[in-house]
Formats: sequence, C-alpha cells, structure tokens
Amino acid sequence: MIEYINILFSEIYKLLFLLIPLLTAVALIVWLDRRVWAFVQKRRGPNVVGPFGLFQSLADALKYMFKEIIIPASSNKTIFILAPIVTMTLALISWAVIPFSESFVIADINVGILYLFAVSSLGVYGIIMGGWASNSKYPFLGSIRSAAQMVSYEVSIGIIVINVLLCVGSLNLTDIVLAQKKIWFIIPLFPMFVIFFISALAETNRPPFDLPEAEAELVAGYQTEYSGMMYAMFWLGEYANILLMCAMGSILFLGGWLTPFNFFPFDQIPGPFWFILKILFLFILFALVKAIVPRYRYDQLMKLGWKIFLPFSLLWLVITASYLFYFNLLPVGQQ
Repeated sequence: MIEYINILFSEIYKLLFLLIPLLTAVALIVWLDRRVWAFVQKRRGPNVVGPFGLFQSLADALKYMFKEIIIPASSNKTIFILAPIVTMTLALISWAVIPFSESFVIADINVGILYLFAVSSLGVYGIIMGGWASNSKYPFLGSIRSAAQMVSYEVSIGIIVINVLLCVGSLNLTDIVLAQKKIWFIIPLFPMFVIFFISALAETNRPPFDLPEAEAELVAGYQTEYSGMMYAMFWLGEYANILLMCAMGSILFLGGWLTPFNFFPFDQIPGPFWFILKILFLFILFALVKAIVPRYRYDQLMKLGWKIFLPFSLLWLVITASYLFYFNLLPVGQQ
C-alpha cells in the first residue's frame, strides 16, 4: 500500500513539475508574441507596464480573474460552462507524452504519436460546444469554421507524420528523437517540415488562418459570448496548443532535445535546454507570420489544404517509401 502511495505522489510531482512551468510559459509567450509583432510593425507593443512590458501578461491575468462571468440567458448553460474546461484540459493533457529528455517524460508510451492525434482531434469538440451552446449565430459560424479547418489540416499533418514514422519504425516520441542522432529529419524531409508548419498554423487558428475568430465578419467567433476566466480558459488552451505544435515540430524534424553542436562546451548543456530553445524558435516563426502575412479567405484556406497540401504530402510519402525500400533503408520490422 505504501509503495502505491509513493508511486502516486511521484506521478503527481511529475505532473505539477510539468503543468506549473507550462502555465507560466503561456503567459510569457503571450508577452513574446506581442513583442515580436511590435518589433516587426515598428510599434510600441506592451512595453509600458513594468520592465520590458513583463507585467502586461500579469495585468491581463488579473483582469480576467476579476471580470464578471456572464452566461447568456438563452444559452445551454451546462455545455456553455463545459466548453472552455474541455478545451483547456485537452490542451494540457497532451503534454503528458512530450519527452523533454531521454529520462524526463511523464508517460513514455509506445504509441505516443497516436495519443497526440487522439487528444488533438478531440480538441475541436470544445470549440463546437462553445459555439453551439452560446445560441448565437456568430459563435456558431465560428465553431463550424474551426471544425472544418481543424479536420482538413489534421489529414495533412497525419500524412506528414507517416513520412517521419517510415524513417523511424516506431510510434514512440523518444525513439523518433533518438533516430535523429546522425541527421535531423528537417534536412531530408524539408518540404514536409514547411507543410507541417503551415498546417500547424491552420490547426491552431493562427494568422493568416484565424478565420474562426475573424473580427471583421464574426466579431470574435466562437468566443464572442464568453468573458472573464471562461474566456481566459479558451485563450490558455489556444496558446498551450500552439506550444504543443512547436514541441511536435521540434521532435519530428529538429531532433528534440539533441544538441545541434556535438563538441565542447555545447555537448555539456542539458537536453531540455535545447528542446525549449527549439520550441521558442518555432514560436517566434509563428509570431512573425502573424505580423507579416495577410489573412486568407476561407475558400483559399480549404483549397490550400485539400488541393495542394494533401496531394503533395501523399506524393512525398510515396517518394519517401520508395527511396527507403529501394536502398534497403527501412527500419527493422518494416522490411
């Protein structure tokens, strides 16, 4: 009995050790996001509240905590309340299988990549619930847009991941990182990395694909009727998903926690430092795209996903499989 209690406390400790820094990171990347926009567009940005604007995220958090939560009288109140909880919970539990190093991962399961796909595909339910339960046409239209968008680009991401799995022969995320000791997959699979990055923007509703939240025609999309901490939970889930996509890009293409320089003193730096640095690099690219690229129309978004990315990723999958088979490079167990 004591042994089981010790195991339970050990797992709770690992969970808190992951979630507390993750929640803190969300506040910091919002600050970083704004600073990048301000730098690109030559505007002041959140640099007035505290040194370098660091207190801006704290001020936003306090604002959400003290704002009144308003539930529309005509809404389905149960689903309306559950929607942001579902969105935030699914965004956070995805991190359970993300390896920060070879030894630090909460759940090092053999089907880690399938777990991520299962959880991320459920994430759309929170958005649909929020849009439908609001009983308002603008949130409902925003949730329908988001559902179509996320489903469309998950198909392309799935095919891209299959390209990586062909080179590794395992669904375990740690094995995917270790398979890149000789060469990161971004080099042989660079076109897939580009498509993955663009698809991740669409998957997380980031500009130029933020059509579910388009202010010009939908006010704020599925979040229109939310306020206070319920809105903040949607916001938290959105940024946690963005960080998750950056982590997946790092694991699949940038070698995860592996150092880019295999010589002293870089080889002495802990793996989690490199992993976090790569996540930040990808996130800065996310922020730059928001500041530079204009918004797509919805028909352009669907055309890009179904008529360009899907056929090209399928073609590259055939090329990758043919190359590995012809040169007898398939991992053991796939030949």
